[in-house]
Amino acid sequence: MMKKAIRFILSAAWVAGAIFIISCTTGDDVMTKKKGVYTINTTTLSQDVKGYIGPTPLLITVEKDKVMKVEALENSETPKFFERMKKGGMLERWNGMTVDEALSAKVDVVAGATYSSNAVKENVRLGLKYYKAHK
Repeated sequence: MMKKAIRFILSAAWVAGAIFIISCTTGDDVMTKKKGVYTINTTTLSQDVKGYIGPTPLLITVEKDKVMKVEALENSETPKFFERMKKGGMLERWNGMTVDEALSAKVDVVAGATYSSNAVKENVRLGLKYYKAHK
């Protein structure tokens, strides 16, 4: 009976240890790194950043401390205005800049899509600040 109790305790300890190790090694839900390329997802960083209707999360790709790409994720903005902002080149304005240049850049908003543009600017700022703090 005592041997069964000891085996049970050891098994439970092993399972608890495995769960602890797995929980410590799970990936960051904001930033991932693969082959030197960082991808920052601003969904959780910018929950309070609103465009005209709601949050406007982005994916920001950084390689060798340069912004390679800014992509819009699913959002609830009015498609007509968000599309105007995208067609106005808003998402490409940081491409090729170093992270520091992008953080200090004075990026103009797209006329007719001011709220969406301002939300995108704030998302980029939050994402790049996170990158700098956690890379």
